[in-house]
Amino acid sequence: MNRFKNVSKKVVDQHELSRRVAVWNLLGKKIVFTDGCFDILHRGHVDYLTQAASKGDVMVIGLHSDASVARLKGEGRPIQNQESRALIVASLSYVDAVIILEEDSPYNLIKFIKPDVLVKGADKLPKDIIGYDIVSAKGGSVIALDIKEGNTERLIDKIKLTQ
Repeated sequence: MNRFKNVSKKVVDQHELSRRVAVWNLLGKKIVFTDGCFDILHRGHVDYLTQAASKGDVMVIGLHSDASVARLKGEGRPIQNQESRALIVASLSYVDAVIILEEDSPYNLIKFIKPDVLVKGADKLPKDIIGYDIVSAKGGSVIALDIKEGNTERLIDKIKLTQ
């Protein structure tokens, strides 16, 4: 099987994710979840996702759909379509599954997955992170990580300046 096919198999629908989560739970794997737009993957994203993945055994990413990104980020976004963004994120070796998140909030997806670890950026306190109630009720951890370098909006502005 070629490498591209291996990467594309990480982009899953809810049915396939349900199957994988059941297997991971059966094997006692610690599931880490985060979500985001990941429109232009930059060093800050890689650092953040690497740290998040290190908190468990398997990493699931809820990738906001094109429509969701447009609602959350505004006109002109996303820069890349959801299929491209999903494949780019899935190509990271420590990402085990990527699911397109149609809703603006990851709450229902978190409720569906019931991860052991929920990770988001440090712009919020853990208790204010969407899904805190679900993960903490099962005895899991909610972690706020700092994105040290990179900002998608600044990167887009810099690209526009060079045109």
